[in-house]
Amino acid sequence: MVLATVGVYGVVSYIAAQRTREIGIRMALGAQPRQVLAMVCKQGMIIICAGLAIGLGAALAIGRVVGSFLMGVTGTDPITYASVTAVLMLIGVTACYVPARRAAKLDPTEALRHE
Repeated sequence: MVLATVGVYGVVSYIAAQRTREIGIRMALGAQPRQVLAMVCKQGMIIICAGLAIGLGAALAIGRVVGSFLMGVTGTDPITYASVTAVLMLIGVTACYVPARRAAKLDPTEALRHE
């Protein structure tokens, strides 16, 4: 879980840092901080949803194989899959919010002078 949090935070933070100039221009042209926050969070959520979809697919495939080695337990427990997905989604949203909030507080003049 810690690795997932750090990874998502790092990727979203890197994307927001690379788009500093664009975010500064958007804010200079009148974008509200909540719009910038939503834009950066949306990008992070796309990454998180893609990762969850790939991970769930792989887990279901591997769970069937591993299930043959388990006694009295299935490898495809829906409650486990739902709870792990919900926890990872919550961690992902939290990891996206921090860099998004930093991007929303960006001063347009500083962002345009940055590069």
